[in-house]
Amino acid sequence: MKTVYLDSAATTLVKPPQVAKAVGRAIKRFASPGRGGYEESVKAADVVFECRQRAADLFCVDEPEKIVFTMNATHGLNIAIKSLCSQGDKVVVSGYEHNAVMRPLHAVGADIVVAESPLFDKQAAVRAFEDKIGEGTKVVVCTHVSNVFGFELPVYEIAKVCQRHRIPLIIDASQSAGTHQINAAQLNASFIAMPGHKGLYGPQGTGILICSDKAKTLIEGGTGSESRKITMPFFLPDRLEAGTHNVAGIAGLNEGLKFVENNTVSAILDHERKLISHIVSSIKDNKAVRLFTSIEPESGVLSMVFEGVDCETAAQMMAEQGIAVRAGLHCAPLAHKTAGTIEHGTVRVSVSAMTSVKEVNGFISFVNKL
Repeated sequence: MKTVYLDSAATTLVKPPQVAKAVGRAIKRFASPGRGGYEESVKAADVVFECRQRAADLFCVDEPEKIVFTMNATHGLNIAIKSLCSQGDKVVVSGYEHNAVMRPLHAVGADIVVAESPLFDKQAAVRAFEDKIGEGTKVVVCTHVSNVFGFELPVYEIAKVCQRHRIPLIIDASQSAGTHQINAAQLNASFIAMPGHKGLYGPQGTGILICSDKAKTLIEGGTGSESRKITMPFFLPDRLEAGTHNVAGIAGLNEGLKFVENNTVSAILDHERKLISHIVSSIKDNKAVRLFTSIEPESGVLSMVFEGVDCETAAQMMAEQGIAVRAGLHCAPLAHKTAGTIEHGTVRVSVSAMTSVKEVNGFISFVNKL
């Protein structure tokens, strides 16, 4: 039985075939970049640079050196938060942050202030940040799209608020990279973190951090540059890329970025929104299902709860029928607290450019039977 995969907000399992081919080719043919003048090392360096340049072009970054490769978005967010935040610092966050933001902030001892706003209310979100950003605020952290509810927060307006107050901004683009327009030049954020394995269609274990010169090292080690020095190189990206690169992963990520580039971010988002709209219109009259959606879906993510069936049970029933969704709190208890679903969580459906109408219809049919 072929799985109907509807958990792309966790990982886009179904990827363009050239991604796996690039990973396999890199494993067989590429050595460590920047560690030698022989062909296998040079080829590795070439693909790493190509991926860096492609990401810079896609996200409107003026210098490719500001693209730093990470293990995932969590890795990047830890670099960003621990570069800007210290114990006792007032940090304002949205009411939809993932634990990849909340746990590092807690670990450094930040004074976390939540800019609470109702679900799918963009104007209220901006007002909440304007109200909470006041004297003593050191940093603002905001997710671009909620990984639970698919709510697109107005990050460009929030960025303008931060610029007026001259406060550094960190953006978690885990659910928006590859589907929503990210213009780093316009946002002027200190850091923008994203995974490679979701909307960018790369392998797991890859990520990108768009960063400023304020970045501090999270780990130290060899870089193949300035090896005489006991300290890490000051310049990017070497300062943050200690050790051997995940060359195979970056090669795959390069192909994933190429797929997004060729298909365009706007077309991918349009496809995902149409699929979510189809689900909503097909089950909105089912009184046993409560959907969390705006009038027009803002992303490829949709949460729901079922009358009389807890979320974990519902997801397990779907899994037994070959339908892959995610249930629970989705590593984002703050988002559930904001939306009033903290006690039971939700069942989350998330699609990608590779999801078909036929797959979505199979899910709709099962939900209406359930």
